[in-house]
This record gives sequence, structure tokens and C-alpha cells, in this order.
Amino acid sequence: MQRRFKVILDWNEDGGGYTVTVPALPGCVTQGDTIEESLERAQDAIEGFIEALKIIGEPIPVSDVEIAEVQVNVS
Repeated sequence: MQRRFKVILDWNEDGGGYTVTVPALPGCVTQGDTIEESLERAQDAIEGFIEALKIIGEPIPVSDVEIAEVQVNVS
């Protein structure tokens, strides 16, 4: 069964590259130099995280998070 997980890519201004977090899987974090590399590593991290959940007998989260944008004025 395939599942989709939302990921957040944060640009690292200090060292370059992206840090990737998976909100539905707290603690599932990876990084990459490019968006493409980051997404590939995120897929590997998610697969490994889910495998670890299975091994320790924890449930795999059924629902993902909702993501929305909020616009604010900055002076």
C-alpha cells in the first residue's frame, strides 16, 4: 500500500542545502544539497522510519497534517 506524506523543506542559510522534516512522523528528519536530493533522502528516511515503527510494534500514522499558508504584512 502506498502512502503520501507531506514534507517540509527548510533552506539552511548558514551551510546551504535543505533540512527536511516529516510532520506526521515526529523525529523523521533528513537533509540534502538540492531539492531533488532532499526529496530522495526524505523517501528513504520515511521508509526507514516506518520499518522501525513496524519492528517495535508501533502503529503507522493514518492521517497526515494539514498545511496552509498565512499572509502577513511586514513593515
